[in-house]
Amino acid sequence: MSASASVTARRLAAAALAAGALVSVAVLPASAAGSARPQHPKVEISAVQYDSPGRDDRSNRSLNKEWVDLTNTTRHTVNLDGWTLEDASGHTYTFDHYRLDGRATVRIHTGEGRDTRTDLYQDRRNYVWNNDRDTATLRNDHGRFIDDESWGRDRDRDHRHGDARR
Repeated sequence: MSASASVTARRLAAAALAAGALVSVAVLPASAAGSARPQHPKVEISAVQYDSPGRDDRSNRSLNKEWVDLTNTTRHTVNLDGWTLEDASGHTYTFDHYRLDGRATVRIHTGEGRDTRTDLYQDRRNYVWNNDRDTATLRNDHGRFIDDESWGRDRDRDHRHGDARR
């Protein structure tokens, strides 16, 4: 092999290696981002019964017909310890040592009761959720916004402009 052929072969090999390196750099971030990024649990407010059926007589039975459902949409259990559910007036319920199973729903009632796997009770003697308008906001144990649900006259405005408390 001549000296010029050897130089040409080395230049072609170097160019091929450089092209391969560029391709791998362009491809790696996309695949690395997908595998390195942890999947965060998705818990959402799936339903709200803000106007308990019947008369609002402040009985425990009536209070417990006012509730919020939270659903874990993933397959993995989510630890809700320290998470909060709050209304627009600042009434806050804090989850205490509760784990929500994957693909499960828990109902948080306003009144008093005995907590179970599917039903939790705020143990309040007054209604929390306003019938005319309100917003239920779910935050994690670091105070970060997770989800909210609004209803009533200001609902469209709230969703257009976002929740100022986020």
